[in-house]
Amino acid sequence: MKIFVAGASGALGRCLIARLKEAGHGVWGMAHRAESLTAIEMLGAHAVKADALNREALFTIIQKLRPDVVIDELTSLPASPFDLPKHLPIDRKLRLEGGCNLFDAAQTYGVKRYIQQSCGFYLDAGHDLATEASSLRMSAPGNIGESARMYAALEARVRSAPSMEGIMLRYGFFYGPGTWYWPDGAFSAHLARGEVSLIGAGASTFTFVHVDDAAQATVSALTAKPGVYNIVDSQPLQFEKWLKAYAQWVGAPVPPCMTEKDALLLMGEESVYYQNRLTGACNRKAMAALGFSPRKAPWLSTPHI
Repeated sequence: MKIFVAGASGALGRCLIARLKEAGHGVWGMAHRAESLTAIEMLGAHAVKADALNREALFTIIQKLRPDVVIDELTSLPASPFDLPKHLPIDRKLRLEGGCNLFDAAQTYGVKRYIQQSCGFYLDAGHDLATEASSLRMSAPGNIGESARMYAALEARVRSAPSMEGIMLRYGFFYGPGTWYWPDGAFSAHLARGEVSLIGAGASTFTFVHVDDAAQATVSALTAKPGVYNIVDSQPLQFEKWLKAYAQWVGAPVPPCMTEKDALLLMGEESVYYQNRLTGACNRKAMAALGFSPRKAPWLSTPHI
């Protein structure tokens, strides 16, 4: 198949291109920075220089290539999670407006299948693990709610296309080489400097996924039944346990504790919500339908687990 990957320069994009090439597909990866284009070419794919916000240029590219499948992995995220608040408006604009340009071009020029990156960590399931039927946390405070509403809009857009087969992949928090959550990643550096605190009980449940496992699931989605899939690992973990185990795994000091009351005053409601209200996700559907078999996270071998 001829596959067009938008947002091919990140950790997931690089793994995805490698997996697609291994599977024998023709791959075109879109990016706009010179170093990203070079990385795409080094992986054996065709590099396409474009800005997703340039609607006319994107239509011209899709008209010329006529791919069988478009994979929307568009993101604009910072090098550090601590910088997310100021970057998220740009990220939302890219995904909503740039993604709309990509989606409309795909519809116009007869793309058969559209695969959309969505979110598996802002799902609402009460005290249970979220399934594909679970809704996104659109009423959550701050950027969590803003991001949840954005993902809901992306999913609704894919569902609106009568002429394309739509797949929505709700990825968990990414870990692995090139991500925030790796020994040389930004989150580990913040931990090492004592800049991350445990707020209250840390009662949220987090579900992660290795970027290469996410890439393999995305390749499987090329031929899967249209619909929504949670692409998360099989070890949902309470945030408090995960944070201590992760710190030990990367050799960082035990994170200091902070009460919810103090965190509300110093960091606001969103920080408390993030560490204490989130729900993990269930991957049973993806395992059955996609042959998804995620690896065990490396921090699970620490004594805290």
